[in-house]
Amino acid sequence: MRIDIITVLPELLKSPFEASILKRAIEAGLVEVHFHNLRDFTTDNYKSIDDTQFGGGAGMVMMVEPIDKCISKLKEERNYDEVIYMTPDGDTLNQSIANQISLKENIIILCGHYKGVDQRVRDMFITKEISIGDYVLSGGELGAAVLCDAVIRLIPGVLGNETSALTDSFQDNLLAPPIYTKPRNYKGLEVPEVLLSGHAANIEKWREDQAYQRTKDRRPDLLED
Repeated sequence: MRIDIITVLPELLKSPFEASILKRAIEAGLVEVHFHNLRDFTTDNYKSIDDTQFGGGAGMVMMVEPIDKCISKLKEERNYDEVIYMTPDGDTLNQSIANQISLKENIIILCGHYKGVDQRVRDMFITKEISIGDYVLSGGELGAAVLCDAVIRLIPGVLGNETSALTDSFQDNLLAPPIYTKPRNYKGLEVPEVLLSGHAANIEKWREDQAYQRTKDRRPDLLED
């Protein structure tokens, strides 16, 4: 998979990709991540990428021309499956969306800033709009990092255990069950006996029951889906 991220703050975005799982995925050649500074596609001496709104109103708007130039240049070099815009009014990111995107070959992620982008950008280029929650950030960079993390870990070979991602919370609309490791007894708190039984069917049944109960208690809305 190749991910091209368009941003006005590439320095803010790079650090998550220089450590842990994301770094290993890049070094193993399982994913390519490229950052494109939108100011490199401006035409004036001030490298302006925003201007005031037509019709008045508070806040600046990202201009269409630099974004057009950047996306058009990328599209001349390869085909893209999705051009994603990180925006508070997009579809809320969930595991299903992450699963779908992880199957793509090439994607562009555009990070919004200020009051957002000129609507013509959305009309001309954007194929999917994603939000990471019902709140507003200073820009789309942190949202893009969250999206990339959620997607990249699903690519085959990225995680050490190939089945690990498949048992995460939300994969089957259930939260993950409780998990335990050594020691068996810690300050009087015991590991459930079923997990020590070695009986695979009973353990799986216990985990399914616990996952359902935890989801019912904490996120009943997931069961409605």
